[in-house]
Amino acid sequence: MLNRILLTVFFSLFVISIYSQSSNVSVKEGEVFVIGEVSDNNYEHINFPRNNFIVKGGGVLNYKNVVGQKVEITSIKKKNDGSLIATIKLTSKKSFFNSHKYVTVDIIEAIHDKELLRV
Repeated sequence: MLNRILLTVFFSLFVISIYSQSSNVSVKEGEVFVIGEVSDNNYEHINFPRNNFIVKGGGVLNYKNVVGQKVEITSIKKKNDGSLIATIKLTSKKSFFNSHKYVTVDIIEAIHDKELLRV
């Protein structure tokens, strides 16, 4: 019985130590990424404009044109909670959806969820 309790305690400590380690993703301004494909065009960490703003801005609402495009980080800001918010633009000098030149993104979470892929 004592062996099981000790095993449970050690296993719990091991699991806690694994989850407590932070993923150190280093990104710099000027790095290039590729926009990944997500299901149902549900980008959670890339802050694309809402559909009505794209249409009102004269843009074309087509997420298929965005997938696979190379983007460059133009600036990075650190928030108080420790997250990194980056501003990205297309390397082709075009606009997202033909209406927005820049888009913000939670860079660490986007890389983790494969919304942004390293080149």
